[in-house]
Amino acid sequence: MNPTPRKALVIVDDDKSYTDLLQQLLSEHLDCPVVTFSNPSEALAALPGLNPGAVVTDYDMPDLTGFELMERAAGIVSGVPFILITGHPIDEAMEQLVAASPVKAVVSKPFHWQKLADEIARHWPEAGVALLKAGSASH
Repeated sequence: MNPTPRKALVIVDDDKSYTDLLQQLLSEHLDCPVVTFSNPSEALAALPGLNPGAVVTDYDMPDLTGFELMERAAGIVSGVPFILITGHPIDEAMEQLVAASPVKAVVSKPFHWQKLADEIARHWPEAGVALLKAGSASH
């Protein structure tokens, strides 16, 4: 029998250079593999084999919005926290979507990588072990 693969952080954003940068920064500071996708459909197809600990997704993407991605992904990987990143203002309509979704946090772009890392660690504590070891997490 193969052991269960380590839980991974999954990041989905249609801007590949952005996901590459987040992957680099978060890989250095979180205690988990970081897997990125610039196509939400490819991310959905890959989820069953990734053992995600958390999923970070952009809101505004072609083909699927972040909410559509989360809705479909929640049926594939239950109990996984989702963090939405968005450059759109958080208005009443978006607040209603968030309330009815598996979203645990919304991070507005632009943001410092540490803010995202803190949200990931808050909702998936095992990933934040490296942050605590580095002393960069606040108590």
